[in-house]
This record gives sequence, structure tokens and C-alpha cells, in this order.
Amino acid sequence: MDNPLSLVLVLLATAVLVVVVCRILRLPVMLGYISVGILIGPYAFGWIADTSGTRHLAEFGVVFLMFSIGLEFSLTRLNSMKRTVFGLGTAQVVITTLLVMACLWLFGLNWRVGLALGGALAMSSTAIVSKMLVERAELKLPYGQQIMGVLLFQDLAVVPLLIIIPALASQPDNLSATLGYALIKAALVLLILLVFGQKIMRRWFHIVASRKSSELFTLNVLLITLGLAYLTELAGLSLALGAFVAGMLISETEYRYQVEEDIKPFRDILLGLFFVTIGMKLDLGSLFANLGWVLLALLALILFKALIVTLLACAFEGDWGVALRSGIGLAQAGEFGFVLLSLAENGHLLQGNALQITLATMLLSMLTAPFLIQYGEAIARRFSAAEWTNRALQMHQIAVKSMTNTGHIILCGYGRSGHKLGSILADEQLSFIALDLDPRRVHEAAAAGESVVYGDAAKREVLIAAGLMRAKVLVITYTDKHSTLLILRHVNELRPDLPVVVRANDDSNVEIFKQAGASEVVAEVVEGSIMLASQALLLAGIPLKRVVHRVQENRARRYALFSGYLHKVDEEDEMQPRFLNVSLKNDSAAVGKCLREIELADLNIEVRALRRNNVQGAHPSEELILQSGDILLLLGLAEDLELAANKLQTGEDEIA
Repeated sequence: MDNPLSLVLVLLATAVLVVVVCRILRLPVMLGYISVGILIGPYAFGWIADTSGTRHLAEFGVVFLMFSIGLEFSLTRLNSMKRTVFGLGTAQVVITTLLVMACLWLFGLNWRVGLALGGALAMSSTAIVSKMLVERAELKLPYGQQIMGVLLFQDLAVVPLLIIIPALASQPDNLSATLGYALIKAALVLLILLVFGQKIMRRWFHIVASRKSSELFTLNVLLITLGLAYLTELAGLSLALGAFVAGMLISETEYRYQVEEDIKPFRDILLGLFFVTIGMKLDLGSLFANLGWVLLALLALILFKALIVTLLACAFEGDWGVALRSGIGLAQAGEFGFVLLSLAENGHLLQGNALQITLATMLLSMLTAPFLIQYGEAIARRFSAAEWTNRALQMHQIAVKSMTNTGHIILCGYGRSGHKLGSILADEQLSFIALDLDPRRVHEAAAAGESVVYGDAAKREVLIAAGLMRAKVLVITYTDKHSTLLILRHVNELRPDLPVVVRANDDSNVEIFKQAGASEVVAEVVEGSIMLASQALLLAGIPLKRVVHRVQENRARRYALFSGYLHKVDEEDEMQPRFLNVSLKNDSAAVGKCLREIELADLNIEVRALRRNNVQGAHPSEELILQSGDILLLLGLAEDLELAANKLQTGEDEIA
């Protein structure tokens, strides 16, 4: 196909179809894009040729990927995880690279090829692993923290590799000079940009943001990203390095989150195109012809990479079970590996069968990653006695905490919502036990004498140890869909009669949770809307009792347990208390007087709040001197409010 529009339509149609399938099967979208590239590439249907123009367009996907990594770069986060990031992360990347170099040297390949290929294979998939950890609520577990620390260092390690790999393509006689020159240029460019760029960037974004134009803001982000990428390319470095620096500079400004949101559509589309071009490079004929070598390389990559991470994690942290889970989670190749592999191909370091075997190995390892992570716990238990011991000890601690409880409430999660619910239950003298995966939160709660233990509520044995068979109610206080459905499944199997209350962000999963066995689902968006409406009605002067009735009415429609308990408002609106805002001006009679002198209580009026200089205080003191510009929030009957407003403005308690 030579028509550009036809190429775009083919690309869009196949991408949309495959991405929809990936969403249905809950597979990473990245794998869908790669599959599209394999299908429409020159080695399959041949709908799109692997031209230099296509590859150049795909480079912009890498640019925006590196820009996003730069945006997430945080010195505070690095410092808090420095032992894992710079200790375990550095050791993993260096040792994996050296091991690959040694293996390739045994096969007679040049050390430059080994370094490029080792750097590519040392990377793991941030997209796949982080998504799986979030879905399984394992991000805050010890091995989840180890995995994220190593992934963070791998993201940083890409930056020097972006400089080194293109330099390796030079003639062997000039390699040292070329590499040294590239590093010096990179250091100078980074120094200039980071030292002087920060102040300029902040001031420039202030100017752009003050124009209050979303189009201008987005255009400016694109200009900064592509402009710095172009500057680093002019300096003989890579586009991706400049984009990374642009992200770092913006990450230190207050516009970081807005920039991240604005750039996301461009990043996702172009990054998808990059992975399509990666898939286009895979020759299926070569894959089947070298299937034995591919499977051998795949097995070697997963086993040796998992072993390296496991041994290093065990040496750094001393927990074999946690280390094994970390090794399993990082055993695959990653998206940055494709970036480095493309650089190696462009520099003619890796071509032919070697490139095809490497590409196929990386793709297959990423396909196996979700399954390895899913069954990581079972694998760890099989090979680690310590994992069994730790789990038994954890179950024992939970059982000891809950063994005296009967008719108690189980709280799954003890974050802000769980803590507030626990306080209310304690006020009502109801016994409860809370399960949480944050060690710091559990320690703080236990020190305060609260019944909180460390445990994953999505696991069957944890719920049993928490007294599921003796509990009166179970409440899921966090909003993780995957974990919530697991808990509901366990409850249905063990205690189908147990009422379960589920917290959700919005209404999108309400029916799913109810079909899974939830007695009631509390959607934050719904509750927030009800309370927003109630406050707006009160401040608009609607009678208090009518507002309360409206709130009850909406909740009765939403929650079955409230239905049947509504009573009509039988009083006239005039006989119901309501709110009224009264603003004092320079000539208001109340200005300069204290509240006590005005004697609003004689009119059956209560001053609920006073706003001064945009700061509101509830129940102001009777001795407070009123000033011009003050806004008083009064509560009372309609007729009394009218008299009170007149008295504040004119000093008279009767209306002429």
C-alpha cells in the first residue's frame, strides 16, 4: 500500500480491534500493539512496509515515553528508596549485562554486541509489572516495593545506555575517543539544561499559564518536549535524552500534573505506533526456523534473570521468600529493551538471525510475565520454606487478635475511610478487626491500641484467621476492583449469609459487585453529589428539614436498607429553620459592634459561621467585633431571619 491514508486506516482499524480484544482478555495493551505490528508487517500480511519514515514517526513514541519517565523522576522518592534503587537496582543491571556479555563472548560475538544486548535484556517491563501489582493490590508489599525500586533504577539506567550504544557503532580504533566525546557532550548538555533550564522553565510556564488558554498550554508542552529533544540530537545525542531532561525540568514545577494529563494522548498514540513497528520487525518464518534457539534463549533469560534478582534481593534484604517473588516479577524483558535494541540495530551491532532470536525471546518473555506474576506466590511457596513459615506466623497473629471476637465487624483496609469507620464503630462500642497491607499504618494503629493487623484480605486463609465464620458484617473500605471481587468470592464460598458492604469510586461497578454478592455498594461519587446538593440547597435558603428530607429521599432510592423509613415533611416551609448569608457593608449598623451587643439570640437566630478575608470560622465568639466585609451565616425561621438581617444593616429589629 503506497497511499498514506490507506496505511493510516489499516493501522487504526487493526489497532482498535486488537486493543479491544486485549481489554476484554485483560492483557497489556502494549502486547496488542506488538501483535498488530506482527500481523500487518512485511513478514506477515505485508500491509505496511517497514520504511524509514514509519520508523522515524515511531521514534516520537520513545520521545514521549522518556518525557513521561522524566516527569515521574523525583529526588524525594529516590532518596526514600535509595538502598533498593541504587543498591539492588544497580547490581541487577550491571550483573545481568556482564553475564550476557560473557555468554555471547563464548559464542564468539564482539563485546560491543554483548554490551548492547546485555543492556537491552537487563530491562524489565514497567508497564506490565506495575499494572499487575496494582491490580493484585501487591504494590505496597515488601516484594512489590523491591520490584518498583529496581524498575526505577532501570528507567534511570536507560539514560547512559542511550548515549553509549550509538557510540559503540563507531570504528573500533575510534571507539574510546567517540565514547569519551559522547559522554563529555552529554555531561555538558545536561549541566547547562539542568542548571539554567530550571529557572527559565518555571518562569516561561508562568507566562504561558497566565494566558489561561488550554490550547496554548498544550502547544507549549509539545514545543518544550520536541524542542529539547531536537537540541540533544543536534549535539550528537539522542532525541529520547532531550525528552527525558524536559520531563525532569517540568517535574520540579507546579505544572507537572497538568502537563502529564495534556501529554498523555500524544504519548499513548505514538508509543503504540512504536510498539507496532517493533512487531513489524519480527519475521515469523525466522521465528519458526529458529524455534529451538528462541525457546532456549527464553528459558535462559527467565531462569537466569529471576535467579540473579533473587540472589541479590536476598543478599540485600535477607528474606528468601520475598526475594524469590521479586525475581519472578522481574524475569521478563521490557519496553525499554526494545528502545535499546532499535539503537543496536540502527548501529548495525545486531542484525539477521541474532536480531530475530532476540526480538522473539523478548516478546515471548513479556507474554509469560502476567502468568509468572499471577502464580508467583505458589512458586515461592514451593521453593521457599521461609515463605510458609512467614505465612503461618502471619495467620497465627491474625487468629490471636480475632479469637476472642464473636459478632465482630471485619474491615478490609485501614486507610482514611477504614480509620474513620473504625472510630465510629469504637464510639458505638462495636468490636472490629481491620486487615491492611501497609506495615507503617499497621504499626501506628497497633501502637494506638487499635485492632489492626497485617494481612491481605483478598486471601482466603487471612479472612478465616480474622474470624470470618464468626463475624457479623464485612466492610471493604478500599476501591480495588480485583481484590474486592476476590473477597466477595471467598465470602460466598465460606459465609454466603454474611452481609458485605463495598466501597466504590463511582457507579460503574455497582452491579458487578452486587452480582458477586455485595449486600450494598457505597459509591463515593453518589455520596459526594448528595452532600454537595445538600450544602447548595442550605446556602440557597431552602428550609433545613426539607433539605434533610431530600437527602434521605435520595439515599432511600440508592440504598435498599433506607427505604420505608421516610416521612413526609408535615410542617409549612415558613415554620422550618433555614440558612441566610448576610454581608456587612461600610454603612451597616453592626460594623464596629460585637455580636453580643446585637442580641440576635433574642430573635431566635443562631450565628453558625462568619467569613472574613476568605477565611471562615464556625460558631464565632460573642465578643467578636464585626467589620465591613464580614459575611455572617445565620440559622433561623424565615421571618426571624428577615428581622435579623434588617437589624444588622439598619440597627432596627422591626421592618418599616
